[in-house]
Amino acid sequence: MEAISAWTAIAQIEVENSTPLAEMLLQGYTLKIFSTPTALWVVAYWPHGKKVAFRPVFAANDNLEVRDVVTDSNSTLLKLQGITGSYEVNVQLPEAGRPLFRYTTTFTPAFDFLVPFWPRDIMPLFKNGKVQNTRGTVHAQQIGTRSGLMYFSVTTPKTGSVFYFQNLTALNEYCQETETSAGDLVGGQWPEIGFKLPVSGKNKPLPAGKEFTISDAFILLDEEIPEDNFRITQQFMNHLADIYLLLPKPDTEYHDWPDILQKGLDDLSNHKGCWKFADGRSYLNAYVGDYDTPPESMVQLAVLLPLVDYDKWSGEDHHPVIETLKNGLENFYDKELKTIVRWLPALDHKLDHSEEQKKPEVMDSWYLHHPLMNLSRLALEGDKVAEKLLMDSIDYVIRVAHEFDYEWPVFYKMATLEILKKETKKGEGGEKDVPGSYAHLMLQVYDLTGDKKYLNEAIKAARKLEGLGFDLFYQANNTAFSAKTLLRLYKETKDELFLNLAYVTIASILKNVQLWDCNYGFGKHVPTFFSVYPLSDAPYTAAYEEQEVFSGLHVFLEEGDGLDILPSVKLLVAEMIKYIINRVSYYYPPRLPREMLSDEVKTGEIDPNLWIALEDLQDGWNKSGQVGQEVYGAGIAFGIVPRQFFKVKDEGFMVFTEYPAVNFRVSKDNTLTFKVRGDQRLQCRLAIVQMEEQQMPKVKVFIKKGNKTVEVLPEDVKDKKGLAAFTITGNSNVRVEW
Repeated sequence: MEAISAWTAIAQIEVENSTPLAEMLLQGYTLKIFSTPTALWVVAYWPHGKKVAFRPVFAANDNLEVRDVVTDSNSTLLKLQGITGSYEVNVQLPEAGRPLFRYTTTFTPAFDFLVPFWPRDIMPLFKNGKVQNTRGTVHAQQIGTRSGLMYFSVTTPKTGSVFYFQNLTALNEYCQETETSAGDLVGGQWPEIGFKLPVSGKNKPLPAGKEFTISDAFILLDEEIPEDNFRITQQFMNHLADIYLLLPKPDTEYHDWPDILQKGLDDLSNHKGCWKFADGRSYLNAYVGDYDTPPESMVQLAVLLPLVDYDKWSGEDHHPVIETLKNGLENFYDKELKTIVRWLPALDHKLDHSEEQKKPEVMDSWYLHHPLMNLSRLALEGDKVAEKLLMDSIDYVIRVAHEFDYEWPVFYKMATLEILKKETKKGEGGEKDVPGSYAHLMLQVYDLTGDKKYLNEAIKAARKLEGLGFDLFYQANNTAFSAKTLLRLYKETKDELFLNLAYVTIASILKNVQLWDCNYGFGKHVPTFFSVYPLSDAPYTAAYEEQEVFSGLHVFLEEGDGLDILPSVKLLVAEMIKYIINRVSYYYPPRLPREMLSDEVKTGEIDPNLWIALEDLQDGWNKSGQVGQEVYGAGIAFGIVPRQFFKVKDEGFMVFTEYPAVNFRVSKDNTLTFKVRGDQRLQCRLAIVQMEEQQMPKVKVFIKKGNKTVEVLPEDVKDKKGLAAFTITGNSNVRVEW
């Protein structure tokens, strides 16, 4: 029997002794609405009679009076009055065909109102029993400032599952007034679970007479109790997509990424704080102004690869930075260990031991593979120096994998393979997505050499991901690249295991995003909707990981061409890419107000005029850039421009799309056709962008709907010369004429 609070102990008795105010039918389920002296409850009854209660209103020590109930076929509006204030609750059935309902609660305080406590709003019920006798499993819940969601199953009594989503955007005004955060609001300890309002401070009450939204919940009911990680993660994405379609979403805007790229490239090339000279070569610092830390191989390649992508797209001569970075790569090879290493060997004696990894010969498991993955990409493009460094290192990498049986710790000694730190936290294991990174590397080497031993290595490593579920996620960018790798292995082997594991990786990333827009505190200055967190417990989002997630999702979709991918995956991945493009320019300090930048910086320094990304964007009440201004995040623009802009040669314009687009074909009759990914139920922006010093022709845009071709009219774009904007549906065939 579970321990419970006094609020829960009496709640079931009060509900069972009440008469319903209204009933609503919902795809075989029934919703009954009850009023008690201190609460309003919506009780969901499954077709077999089991039930779970949800509390849209809580009024401590009050005596609520129901003033009005208005019901129609799809909604019930209730107005309640108490000593503490007035409440209005709208219970809606927003979508035919799905057992999904929504309730939105507003509260108008009768006096300046403090919130010292708030109970959670979900209560599993036990017929003729007690709440504490129920049992359940929570599959996913909010961590920090990620999405306000909870996915759980009620197993005793055997009821079913609930996907609960609190639209935290609706709480912005509450959080602004009370100076509270929307982090860690949806969770709890069984059986007291769900959402709770953040507790206000002594001097930060809700003012009397002002209306506040205090809950905006979407609830999807399900008779299934998923039994394994594959079903849990796939249902998580399916349910999330169902709710996402109904969720209020912020508008996006066009950002001049080619201009941002040029500013960033100029600053990267010329700002002395970005560079260090050592061992006869120039290297990028990890952080602006950090001259004490030795150069890192990952940093050089994390900027080099996006630069190479841009270089190919531009068709211009190699930028000098590319050659500078390539010239220094060989110096990261350790001839004794016979592998590329993290720290420049000539300077590793200068490591200051201030962090676990800042010691000679200490390797963080993912750091071994990441530079080699990028070297393999260069090698596949024909770079012979990269190929030699890669192949001279690969035997060491395989030896390490065999030593750890494809289950990597956090830190180990490079020479002896002694484990220095086995687990991220006690009982949680090591870096669990590294098998995916290793498999990615092995597949790249297989493509380079044709030797099947590398394919077999990839298969062995990938199988280690089975059974991890959401725990597979260690670092977002590596998990994203694992997704593409697992799809490739599915195509190579026809083994459904790898397709299911690919879905696990995508679900794990989606569990670690922020599907709400923070508009309190400093959050008013930046969009945050669909932010991606770098680690499962990171308190901030990070530029470098977001840029690589963006790239990894692109290659995932490319690898998925021709496969029958889950519709929810295609929808959510396309939307994630759209919103990443919309947000990540705000990592650049010139886009932020000075007061938002941190006064104290962990590493290096911040130049507020420099177009080099901050590492961290924080919760709205915290200043950003606390970690530093990361040079290795400079690849943001270099990654976005080649993937989202298509140049129409000799015609004076480019085509930009927020969704990924493929199959671009230019015809002699001044026509461009292409396919936009995504879901037809949602939309994205398309822009025709004038190229520098060229005359842009007048264009028309058409999309195909069924058997009909429909012209899309341009939007009114103010103060943006040389730009024509259109809104198109996802999963569309597009034709541009000029």
